[in-house]
Amino acid sequence: MSKINEVYIKPNREEKIIQFGEGGFLRAFFDWMLQKANDEGVYNGSAVVVQPIEKGMCGMLSEQNCLYTNIIRGVEGVESRVIDVISRCVNPYEDYEAYLSLADNPKAEIIVSNTTESGIAYKYCDFPENQVPDSFPAKLTALLYRRYNKGLKGFLLFPCELIEKNGEKLKEIVLKHAEDWKLEAEFINWINKENQFCNTLVDRIVPGYPRDEKIELDYEDNMINTAEYYHLWVIEGDIKGKDVLTFDKAGLNIIWTDNLSLYRTRKVRILNGAHTSTVAYAMLGGIETVMDVMQDEKMSTYIKDVVFGEIMPTLELPENELKEYAENVLQRFSNPYIKHYWRSISLNSVSKFKVRVLPSLLQYYSRFNKLPEKLVFSLYCLIKMYKTMDIDDDAAVIAKMKNGTVAQILADKTLWDTDLSFLLAEVSKYDNK
Repeated sequence: MSKINEVYIKPNREEKIIQFGEGGFLRAFFDWMLQKANDEGVYNGSAVVVQPIEKGMCGMLSEQNCLYTNIIRGVEGVESRVIDVISRCVNPYEDYEAYLSLADNPKAEIIVSNTTESGIAYKYCDFPENQVPDSFPAKLTALLYRRYNKGLKGFLLFPCELIEKNGEKLKEIVLKHAEDWKLEAEFINWINKENQFCNTLVDRIVPGYPRDEKIELDYEDNMINTAEYYHLWVIEGDIKGKDVLTFDKAGLNIIWTDNLSLYRTRKVRILNGAHTSTVAYAMLGGIETVMDVMQDEKMSTYIKDVVFGEIMPTLELPENELKEYAENVLQRFSNPYIKHYWRSISLNSVSKFKVRVLPSLLQYYSRFNKLPEKLVFSLYCLIKMYKTMDIDDDAAVIAKMKNGTVAQILADKTLWDTDLSFLLAEVSKYDNK
């Protein structure tokens, strides 16, 4: 069978984007968007991919001339597309000068990254004269310094790592490295004035390479990537950035906003909150996957009542936006191509409940002067799950949940950051049902 690069000829496009990360998420999210934008004629350019860690997949991708098949699957159907917008890969661990020279391209205008949540972290290092630094922010600082010394314009930067205020955090660390390396004040001024570090929120489930199934293609492709249909990219930054990143003109679900926190809260409370408020109930009932819940009439009614009746009324965005997002979430939960196990979701359930569910419960109580019945029930199930099942969590948390009385558990501020004793009667009543 012919290889994908023997079947498809890649168009020649100008390199306008520097992409840190060659993993499944960026290839199914950003590169898929870049492909759509090129196909629709609203953007004309390619991305050069930088391998951010020493061991990565750039070698495999390069063997296919950076071509791969992206398959989107869900209740909506199946859509397959060869992605041809990655021009080449650069491995700075093999050729540091080739990496730094990416800064010399006056056409380059965008930097995007996904180096995992731990990628945006400060790690001291000396100025990297001829040797690649370990951390992504240090690599980026070196690249920006090269750019500055060439007298070229700055970049629009879109970190996609799943940490809060990712753009602000990345800029903060870049400036710290500039300080460590005692770089000139003019460079600091150039970073601040000529570059825009945008905070972003990304949302798409990307299972990646389909290891447990056989995908039939007319060619050999060792870099097949799979994803769900739903996608969302929320960008907090100067709206002028839309004139450079024109992807939204291709009909993609991209939102530019001056307040990303509202969308982050929406995602955490609805998508993550739906998982966390259901996990214990599902596991106590012996239900294995999220899709199994959606196919069970009693359980699917429960999760819909939680989302629409008790979580949504506590959020600040317009009701129609919340309703559309919630409906998308429940449709995603029903995706037959994604096996999301409750056992995996149950990891560290107490801390997840504190962040994802408890704020909705307390805000509902404050706003309506009554307790949200199903969220209180989910707390009861959570306690019962820890007492009766083996759950993966911190040993100290497990000991408190397993050995404490319900009253002690609810009153423990180390678990919830607040005293929940006022819920004792409502939580305890389910033991008698």
